[in-house]
Amino acid sequence: MPASTDRLARTLSQHGLRQTPVRRGVLEVLAGAAFALSGSEIEQQLPAGTDRITLYRTLKSFEESGLIHRVIDSSDVVRYAACSIECSAEAHFDNHVHFKCTTCQHIYCLNQVAIPAVTLPAQFQAVSRDYLLAGVCRECQPAG
Repeated sequence: MPASTDRLARTLSQHGLRQTPVRRGVLEVLAGAAFALSGSEIEQQLPAGTDRITLYRTLKSFEESGLIHRVIDSSDVVRYAACSIECSAEAHFDNHVHFKCTTCQHIYCLNQVAIPAVTLPAQFQAVSRDYLLAGVCRECQPAG
C-alpha cells in the first residue's frame, strides 16, 4: 500500500470514519491543496461520476470529525481546508488567519499567523473566531 494511501487510511481511522473511495479522494484533494477549495472545486478533482450528495455528506462528516474547517469570506461560496493534525471532533485548533487574494480569489490558511487577541465587552462571549485579510498573494505579485 503506498505511503499516501496508508496515511489517508490512518487519518480516517483516527477520526472514526470508514474507508470509502469518496472519503479517501476528498481527503487527498484537500491535503494536497495549497488553498481552500469550494465543494465544486473539490468535485472537479474527484473521479467522474462521483455523487454530489455523497461529496457534501463527506464534507459535513469531515467537518464534524475535525478533519476540515470552513473558510469564511465575503462571498456566498463555502470553502474548505484541511485542519491541523491536533484537531478532533471535540476541539478545533485552527485559530489562524485566512488570506484572500483579490486577484486570483484563492483563500490561503496562514497557519503560522495566529488570530490576534480581542477583548470583548462585558456580557459578550465568542464561540468562534474568523479572521480574513485581503490583498495580493505571492503568486499574483507583479514581478519586480
